[in-house]
Amino acid sequence: MESNLLSSLFPRWRSAVVLSAPLMLSACMSLAPEYQQPPLPVQDTLEHAKSTAALSPDQEAAVRIDEHNGPMAWQDFIAEPRLRELIRQALDNNRDLRVAILAIEKARAQYGIERAGLFPSVAATGVGNRTRTADDLTTAGRANTTGQYSAQLGFSSYEIDFFGRVRNLNEVALQEFLRTGDSRRSVQLSLIAEISNAWLTLDADARRLALARETLRTRLESLQLTERSYELGAANGLTLAQTRSTVDSARVDVGTYTSQLARDRNALALLVGDSVHESLLPASVSIAKAVKTQPAPLGTGPRTSERLSSVQVMLPEPVAALLSVPQELPSSVLLQRPDVQASERTLRGTYANIGAARAAFFPSITLTSSIGVGSNALSSLFDGGNGTWSFIPQIRLPIFDAGKNRASLRVAEVARDTAVAQYEKTVQTSFREVADALADRSTLDGRIAAQGSMVDATKKALELSDARYRLGADNYLSVLDAQRSLYTAQQTQITLQLAEQVNRITIYKTLGGQWRDDVMSEANATE
Repeated sequence: MESNLLSSLFPRWRSAVVLSAPLMLSACMSLAPEYQQPPLPVQDTLEHAKSTAALSPDQEAAVRIDEHNGPMAWQDFIAEPRLRELIRQALDNNRDLRVAILAIEKARAQYGIERAGLFPSVAATGVGNRTRTADDLTTAGRANTTGQYSAQLGFSSYEIDFFGRVRNLNEVALQEFLRTGDSRRSVQLSLIAEISNAWLTLDADARRLALARETLRTRLESLQLTERSYELGAANGLTLAQTRSTVDSARVDVGTYTSQLARDRNALALLVGDSVHESLLPASVSIAKAVKTQPAPLGTGPRTSERLSSVQVMLPEPVAALLSVPQELPSSVLLQRPDVQASERTLRGTYANIGAARAAFFPSITLTSSIGVGSNALSSLFDGGNGTWSFIPQIRLPIFDAGKNRASLRVAEVARDTAVAQYEKTVQTSFREVADALADRSTLDGRIAAQGSMVDATKKALELSDARYRLGADNYLSVLDAQRSLYTAQQTQITLQLAEQVNRITIYKTLGGQWRDDVMSEANATE
């Protein structure tokens, strides 16, 4: 019965018009300029010299994996299982990444708010009011009590988006949401690179510590022999003092690298966001701590020169794949970098802002509408004839605003031009980062090979210098110089080995975290 009553109160056509009017009128045009991606402000290709050094078997395997297995996720790129586990922990615990993820949630919510503006906000309201009027205020001279009751369903201040203002603001929020996603990927990629570099630095410093401890042991053994020779009159005080100075220098290095190792672990723990278990550290850390510094008893072991030249540098294990990059890499691959994509999202948002600013020059129409029932008694609220409705359109036409709208449009246009410049700067920075990494890659293998040859040569020079000293053909200063040259060459060898491993990480990061031959071929075909 009530449904028949309501049907009689509100004819179907009238209810439909009142409630669906905003939906029928919501079709709109957009005044935003058409987006045009700026041309890349760099040369078409990233040209670099190919390394002439021969690849080791593991490097050749890494190249084949990269060329045939398509886009490389970090789990495939990082070959060291302990480092992979550390990165997994960091992705769960790192605070910078957590902030980036929360920024995505905030942008998603903001996008939801802006999108809601495209639709009317329908609400139901019910009002009950009872009022007692005093004797002196009534015409009959007697107090009375009246009541008013109503129930309404409708919306208020819904803007018909004729000129796309609301839709363009929604587009701005959408691009900001997408930008936060790109920023999170950029933070994650940087985090993976930073953890990898910190792990590699820890490994290199552990190998430096192992070298320093072995060097200290051999120099202590040399000091024992020199002291014995001094007691027998075969060595003078100058030689003894010089030998002691080399021992003290080695002790300083042992202390320096011991503290540096602790700092490296602290830095790694900060990046991971938690303490790092011993089992996840490079093997060189435990090896370095196990290297003994106590000298062997006199009369045992090889000669001094043989002991010094036998000190070896621990070789690092490759922790990441070596990417094979074409000699002419198209610059368009830079568009895959998350930081470049985030910058372009910002640029797209400024185009939509211009559309919203242009819409302010045109009339805006808002609608308020409702249907319902009303009565002075709650019991008769739904009786026949008690239906109510309202439809209130409102138009606002800007006439004079002292140049406010024009200034707002200019602000939006300048923001667009600024975003273009920032986008171009991001691309140029990306180009330089990749070019620098590839330039280092082209010479690293040759430099490492040359440094290895230098270490072998300085070992031979030390043996010859020590032999000449013992034959009386040279003084002990030449032996000390040869010792220092060998130690310096070995330290440089570790530095270059670290640079080679870090360069692998850098190329992966600067290319946006993934690369493959068919992607490059498609980019070349497009151009």
